[in-house]
Amino acid sequence: MKTQTLEEAIARTKQFTSKPSNEDLLKLYGLYKQATEGDNTNERPGGFDFKAAAKYNSWLQYKGKSKEEAEVEYIQLVEKLAENHL
Repeated sequence: MKTQTLEEAIARTKQFTSKPSNEDLLKLYGLYKQATEGDNTNERPGGFDFKAAAKYNSWLQYKGKSKEEAEVEYIQLVEKLAENHL
């Protein structure tokens, strides 16, 4: 089953039977934020909030990528992860 839309891809991640690696989860987060909000213009989180900083940095690495490109990459990543997590 090929996922066609961002909404379908998001729904598919909720069906995963095992949790992807933290690295893959951060990629999903960054691509999702880029696809839905565009470039990260938020302030960097405080120094000891490591989870928030990791998410911030993940989103930041997609800066300049169009929402459409990020959406396509998100869907492709979900397809790839579904092979091992469904």
